[in-house]
Amino acid sequence: MSLPDDERVAQDLDSLPRLPRDDNGPVFAEPWQAQAFALAVRLSEQGHFTWTEWTEALGAQLRTAAARGEPDDGSRYYEHWLAALEGLVTEKKLTDMTKLDERKAAWIEAYQATPHGQPVKLGQPSS
Repeated sequence: MSLPDDERVAQDLDSLPRLPRDDNGPVFAEPWQAQAFALAVRLSEQGHFTWTEWTEALGAQLRTAAARGEPDDGSRYYEHWLAALEGLVTEKKLTDMTKLDERKAAWIEAYQATPHGQPVKLGQPSS
């Protein structure tokens, strides 16, 4: 017998180390944080990695940051989230670091070329 989706999601979120949250659930300071969160959840739901693999990868990132002496104040939590996600998607061969680096460079270029106050629009990815 499986848990109803709401109960399963609550248990999954409870398993995340130091997830910034309030009474309504996860909180995000910037849109990219919510997008990274949603991407990790969706990829897990699609079976690309288990939630246990995800929490282990994120935990490893957080431990590495602590070993470097980074403060545990939550200010860089989603940076660690993103690093864990990048590690898993490359480990699972969903993409590779070259493609990730190219995509990051494209976003930087688009951001720098966007007039202040306008939405950043990424061009078509190269294949």
